[in-house]
Amino acid sequence: MSEGKKTQFDTIVIGGGAAGLMCAIEAGKRGRRVLVLEKASKIGKKILISGGGRCNFTNVSASPENYISSNEHFCKSALARYSPQDFIELVEKHGIPYHEKKLGQLFCNGSSREIVGMLLKECEAGSVEVRTNSSVSKIERGEGFCLTLHGGEELLCASLVIATGGISIPKMGATGFGYDVARQFGMRVTERKPGLVPLVFAKEFLTKIDELSGVSIDAIVRCNGTEFRENILFTHRGVSGPAVLQGSSFWNEGDTVTVDLMPDFEIAKALKDELNKNKELKSFFSEYLPKRFVQRVFELWLTNQPLRSVSPKDSDEIEAFFHGWQLHPSGTEGYRTAEVTVGGVDVNEISSKSFESKKVPGLFFIGEVLDVTGWLGGYNFQWAWASGYCAGQFV
Repeated sequence: MSEGKKTQFDTIVIGGGAAGLMCAIEAGKRGRRVLVLEKASKIGKKILISGGGRCNFTNVSASPENYISSNEHFCKSALARYSPQDFIELVEKHGIPYHEKKLGQLFCNGSSREIVGMLLKECEAGSVEVRTNSSVSKIERGEGFCLTLHGGEELLCASLVIATGGISIPKMGATGFGYDVARQFGMRVTERKPGLVPLVFAKEFLTKIDELSGVSIDAIVRCNGTEFRENILFTHRGVSGPAVLQGSSFWNEGDTVTVDLMPDFEIAKALKDELNKNKELKSFFSEYLPKRFVQRVFELWLTNQPLRSVSPKDSDEIEAFFHGWQLHPSGTEGYRTAEVTVGGVDVNEISSKSFESKKVPGLFFIGEVLDVTGWLGGYNFQWAWASGYCAGQFV
């Protein structure tokens, strides 16, 4: 470390997102002298764009089962110590109106700016210093940590918190900084991939479904032993929609995705009940599914015929298609549109109680930079609040 005057803090948090701000707030409450460094021009950029600008800030049903990690037990302690109700109480304390949209997802009635404003007020109450447009060029370790900022300023701290997130949505400034810091200090980073991301298809299959762009269907998407029921949405590149985004976090290259296009519908029984009616299959299914989709299905995969001529074998084939349409994605849209990064800093090298590195005393990792990924619908924010809260008790 070079000589010269360096500003001393108890705790420096790199990353002014959900996890970083929550950690800083909690450390500030303990009387720690805390600095948050955010390289972007605004605090909480991901908070601001989330939920269509209304911030899906938590999910009332968040539990360890809603998270993906190489260590499924790691998230249990933090989620138990800081629950969705704890964050809801903070929101209510600041008088922010909110509502439940569906499936336990809570949104602001107004703007996501209210959540960022709330966090900044809490930082102010704890005398936390927040700096934007501040990026770190070098980290050295001695008795504590010495950070060199772009511009040359040097800062010292006893506890260093990495809350820089994953590499999803790079146009918002996401980088692999947190992973680089972990590696610098000899820590393992697991394999990463885009999560909560649309799936794409090879050109040959795309030409078959390109006319369906914009069509949405309530369906069950199954992949690698998981299933999610919500809408799927056809796009110019493949399929998206909540059910597909959920399944994408479990999808690996070469995997098949199975779609039940008519959940809860007993197709064979319904066809049998209609057998004597002078109606065609295409017409029958158009009563339950978008006409454009049904039209394409019977052009490409099934034979249209009058209901009265449907044989038991035909019925089985039709049922197998609509309850188990098999898709073979060629890939995903990548980090460009992925909402999260699956994988990250190996949680087996992190204390699940304090979030401190087991290898490097004083170095903490929280939020999305870790190998913990939530489902779509407020779960990743709850992980940010919980991991930030818990680390804030120790930094």
